[in-house]
Amino acid sequence: MSSSLKDVAARAGVSARTVSNVVNGSARVSAQTRQRVQEAIDELGYRPNLAARSLRAGRTGIIGLAIPELHSPYFGELAGLLVEEAQRRSWTVIIDQTRGDAEAERRLLAGGGGRVMDGLIISPWALEAQELAATAPSLPLVLLGERDPQGLADRVAVDNVAAADEAATHLLARGRRRIAAIGLQPHLRNGTAEQRAEGYRRALRRAGITPRPEWERAVGSLHREEGARAMAELLDGDAAPDAVFAFTDELALGAMYMAHTRGVRVPEELAIAGFDDIEDGRFSHPTLTTVSPDKRQIAQRALQCLADRIYSPDNEVPASDLTIPHRLVVRGSTAPGGEAR
Repeated sequence: MSSSLKDVAARAGVSARTVSNVVNGSARVSAQTRQRVQEAIDELGYRPNLAARSLRAGRTGIIGLAIPELHSPYFGELAGLLVEEAQRRSWTVIIDQTRGDAEAERRLLAGGGGRVMDGLIISPWALEAQELAATAPSLPLVLLGERDPQGLADRVAVDNVAAADEAATHLLARGRRRIAAIGLQPHLRNGTAEQRAEGYRRALRRAGITPRPEWERAVGSLHREEGARAMAELLDGDAAPDAVFAFTDELALGAMYMAHTRGVRVPEELAIAGFDDIEDGRFSHPTLTTVSPDKRQIAQRALQCLADRIYSPDNEVPASDLTIPHRLVVRGSTAPGGEAR
């Protein structure tokens, strides 16, 4: 016979209400109590009756995830982690791709044509902050990335300025002085590229180096082919760089490919650093130095914010603006025999 919620409460020595709060992902439970309840759930093999729970609460147990690109290694890995963490809450995740299109983002914010979602996690590339904020009161919403929802929705993001500064500072510490940047995106309004460019420039100025426009390359997308194209332009310039900070690992891998094609040795003649810590960079030759956001924590914190909002009466939980940690992982593309740190 399957265990009931009351069985779990008795095993954990708490009330049935506390067990319900843990199952629903409420933040109103201490970490110690949550762990005790989770251990009881695991020991008894308790599984909540999703249909009954949704019927009583007027919820579906379904949340939406809107990301710009399904084929992006970064967003693919993040989506996988979000699904994994959502399953711990007995939630089903519907994933959609916006391609950074404003109308696609609006459609998903409106409920995808029919209100079947309890809430939405979205990484917006097109819509302005004001429009996102206007949507927030009607839909439990968590934003991933740089868009500022003006305190009307939860946001989970990485400090791109600090992370880019750290990557560029590392290149400077390796003795590089002609450091190029690949990844500016003037056609997008999400702010990510601007923030990473700001961090890159800040590090150069602090080292007494004036950023040079000819060393900053715009791209049409964040993928390998654009990284290769931009690298070719830099190598064909009057003064080739001795280092590159790419705004994504895919761009960095494309740049590394072009350097190899042109006979430029990495890292001896050209050091390359990326951003995202995707799996490909751990198996490239040489392995890729990168900024590694804590993607697991991004998933966990985004889902906790969404749970707090979904289970709050009248959606009255104050909006959170969370900055997720990152670290610089030093590998062979900037230091021969480089060790991760």
